[in-house]
Amino acid sequence: MFRAFDLNKRLLTTLDNLGFSQPTPVQEATIPVALEGHDLMVSAETGSGKTAAYLLPTLHRLISEFQPGQPKQEDPRALVLSPTRELARQIDNSIQQLAGKTQLLSVLLTGGDDFKFQQSLLRKNPDIVVATPGRLLEHMERGLPDLSQLDILVIDEADRMLDMGMGGDVIRIAEGCSPDRQTLLFSATLSPKGLKGICDQILRDPKQLLLNTAQDANQNITQQMILADDPTHKEKLLQALLESHSYRKALVFTNTREQATHLNAILNRQRKSSALLHGEMRQDERNETLEGYRNHVFRVVVATDLAARGLDIPEIDLVINYDMARSGDDYVHRIGRTGRAGESGTAISFITANEWNVKAGIERYLRVALTPIVVDGLEAKYKGPKKVKASGKAAGTKKKKKKSLTSLDKRKAGPTKKPTKKPLKKKAPTPIANADGMAPPKRRKKPE
Repeated sequence: MFRAFDLNKRLLTTLDNLGFSQPTPVQEATIPVALEGHDLMVSAETGSGKTAAYLLPTLHRLISEFQPGQPKQEDPRALVLSPTRELARQIDNSIQQLAGKTQLLSVLLTGGDDFKFQQSLLRKNPDIVVATPGRLLEHMERGLPDLSQLDILVIDEADRMLDMGMGGDVIRIAEGCSPDRQTLLFSATLSPKGLKGICDQILRDPKQLLLNTAQDANQNITQQMILADDPTHKEKLLQALLESHSYRKALVFTNTREQATHLNAILNRQRKSSALLHGEMRQDERNETLEGYRNHVFRVVVATDLAARGLDIPEIDLVINYDMARSGDDYVHRIGRTGRAGESGTAISFITANEWNVKAGIERYLRVALTPIVVDGLEAKYKGPKKVKASGKAAGTKKKKKKSLTSLDKRKAGPTKKPTKKPLKKKAPTPIANADGMAPPKRRKKPE
């Protein structure tokens, strides 16, 4: 029960009104330690309730330290960094819900929104800033916000920030924050390259909490695969699945914007009520897609990995990897869009010959086996590799190298004849020209 935590009464009342009574495992482990003021390194998957796990102790501290009658602090007291706009927007929405009965003010700073309007919001002295690193640095270079009085810094999905090349930006932002702050870092895994370096620079004697690791996640998701021959075959499989499979909302993943745009056009021609989501869309276009998806205007969204992080849309019960994810962590985040909040979901991956080894590596990393299925009438000619290694990857067909003869073999073979060289014919000397450029006349032989 949340009431077992020493949280502010207004927060507990809000949780009751929202129907939240039982904390998730990550909330149960994180909240008490965060309330004690420790820096934290937490390994937790999206969908595990981690947003409330860091927001509740953060809001509790901000409420508890405010003294009635005292002037409000001008500078932000809490900062939450997010790798994507979508996740940042959802975090800000969660703050509006949880802090609804308080006087706390938050501001959202992400790319794609009007910069000057964001500056005007910062002048209203918000208590909490939710931001993507790049846009926040743009504002800091212009003098706002001042983070020197910050109480709490939260870094959400740190592994994704490293993947997106934001590690340096995070360190620069942390250097501008109060050295006495509390820092809470959340990541799907604590092992990505470069994470330890960041943690050593921005955390002080952190407590580590390992919860919902990539290998343990998605227990309530049925994971399947369908062998495919080529892109044309994949398109037919996709259309057949969306016609035959029972689902409320489906999310289709590709590895490129071009492929996502192409598939979305095909599905719309087939009247599948599909929408598009990728990183090069304007913010208002992305918001329109997500709003339509939530409100059942679209039943299908075709997306790049942008949507895998932080996208929390209810009723997604089918995820299709049109292109197989590039890594195990990306795969986990993709299929993690379904099977949330205790519900079940299905994830289906299309696998061509070129994707077999990637699939095998992901299975080995996550300690899972994708169940092979077929679509009647669309069985692939490709049946998988003829031979596989112990790792599950396809065994190569390397040509055998010719063995060089040893000295013993050479003696047994006997002396080898050296090729005889034909004598070169001597060319006649070129006659030397006279001073006038004419060749000298040939000498006649004297009669004997």
